[in-house]
Amino acid sequence: MSVQRRPLIAGNWKMNGLRETAIPLVGELATKMNTAAPTSFDMLVCPPATMIDAVVDVAYETDLAVGGQDCHMAESGAHTGDISAQMLKDLGCSYVIVGHSERRTDHGEMDDVVRAKAEAAQAAGLIAVVCVGETEAERDKGITIDVVAAQIAGSVPPDSNAGNVVVAYEPVWAIGTGRTPTSDEIQDVHAMMRGKILELLGADEAASIHLLYGGSVKPSNAVELMGLADVDGALVGGASLSHDDFWAIAEACS
Repeated sequence: MSVQRRPLIAGNWKMNGLRETAIPLVGELATKMNTAAPTSFDMLVCPPATMIDAVVDVAYETDLAVGGQDCHMAESGAHTGDISAQMLKDLGCSYVIVGHSERRTDHGEMDDVVRAKAEAAQAAGLIAVVCVGETEAERDKGITIDVVAAQIAGSVPPDSNAGNVVVAYEPVWAIGTGRTPTSDEIQDVHAMMRGKILELLGADEAASIHLLYGGSVKPSNAVELMGLADVDGALVGGASLSHDDFWAIAEACS
């Protein structure tokens, strides 16, 4: 972890939670962020769209950031069930996740769609958390580096910078399985990612854009993962639904 990139700990709640559990969880995190201030990390929660408004209200005037889990590439229109980046911004979000493997797999989203969504997020004033990662079959074929490099080239908008994009590496086979790559494997991929950003965006952005790791991040492995040179935080799934676990992961950045 570089001293020039303040760690970001992001929680993706996915399709989990109701108001009766979400509001106390956010309240605890917001209180922690205030009482622990100044912290050595930034914290973000991305609840389901149904709870964004309530979560923003609880997090208001605290250092806890709120984001969406997806957005449409259009500003508005006949897209029943979708939500635009402008709508997320209007609700009080500052981030949005795009290109998560579950969107790529369940909804057939390809790199061009992910890039369009990231561009829409940036145009709305949001920070796009662009997700990349290989499947187990791709890993077994030994093409992880090639796959992730191609996803970065295809998914990260050309005008990206540290103020409007974060890139998250989530090996698909590690999400929710309890399995993780070795620390050396994670660092190798993150080093390649930074090199790819250098190639695409230049030295300044390569040095400043945050690269997160996601995939079965938990308190027991957080210290090791957050200590890697090119890992600037975590995109946390299941553990972000527990106040104690999520906060312990964040404290691993200290």
